[in-house]
Amino acid sequence: MRLFSTEQVSKYHPDKYADQISDAILTECLLQDKTAHCGVEVLVKDNTIVLSGEIKCNAYVDYEEIAKEVARKLNYKVDSVINLIGTQSYEIDNAVVSDEEIGAGDQGTMFGYACADTESCLPFGFDLANKIIRIIEDDVEVNPESPLKGDAKTQVTVDLDKDPDFDSVESILISACHKESVSLDDVRAYITDLVKVIFGDRELPKLIINPSGSWTIGGPTADCGLTGRKIVCDQYGGYCAVGGGAFSGKDPSKVDRSATYMARYIAQHLLKTHKLRWCEVQLAYAIGVAEPVSVSVRNDKGLELSEEVRLNYPLTPRGIINKLDLLNRDYEKIAEGCHFREGAV
Repeated sequence: MRLFSTEQVSKYHPDKYADQISDAILTECLLQDKTAHCGVEVLVKDNTIVLSGEIKCNAYVDYEEIAKEVARKLNYKVDSVINLIGTQSYEIDNAVVSDEEIGAGDQGTMFGYACADTESCLPFGFDLANKIIRIIEDDVEVNPESPLKGDAKTQVTVDLDKDPDFDSVESILISACHKESVSLDDVRAYITDLVKVIFGDRELPKLIINPSGSWTIGGPTADCGLTGRKIVCDQYGGYCAVGGGAFSGKDPSKVDRSATYMARYIAQHLLKTHKLRWCEVQLAYAIGVAEPVSVSVRNDKGLELSEEVRLNYPLTPRGIINKLDLLNRDYEKIAEGCHFREGAV
């Protein structure tokens, strides 16, 4: 028996709250100016939002109002917004932008992964964690009688020696913030019923629900939230390597985001083309240089596919942006959870 645990958090989690603000600002900047460059970092604590980072945008965007609108959607109160956003360094801008090409916005390594476990091409345990969080979020949003407030985390433990399906699940841990008027026993029973919806007629694994007891104070009041602190939840739940850079608040010239999206796209294509069980793609870049400095592919069949990737997929920032249409995305929506929960971005 080889037990492996993975986790996911809800969009009401303070870190994801910060991610959504960063990406809401990015989305609006790109809507107004397709040449905008953004690197937006957000901190949320109690009823205060702190905006920071750098933006180059040839249009007026009300950053503070956008932040307040995200808070309203998540039912979080805001008393003040501190705006520390500055202008992007001209040295970085000059390194990235030219008439012929877009150089990588930073150096770094990016990973893409896909496996045959699920329709989303995500590992079964992580896909299940995403579904559990989704059903909690949906309940909060559509059911006015829900005892849950929204802030939640889940941790799914599976036996890797079993086939990746419901029978491989050893335990599910769920911590969910709830209304003060509801007892802990009622919360546990309510969440159990939500999990049953996912499992259907199958026997439930061991459920561990709110093990610390009642949880009535959540969101940024309970914990400070920061952009980019959930990079494993954003990607593959710990099943494979991830690059060191976060996604949210970064425009597509920044390969932390765009090249990771492309690596995932490539991994999914190689998975299906070569009938693989799993595939991992690594891309690496140098700041200001368009082409990657290295391409690496690992897979369960041991096939050498790096040259195939170089020949058949666009790997420059401009090529990636055009291929995946990255200037016309609702990044705020993407930032709610795993960026690959629906398959490719």
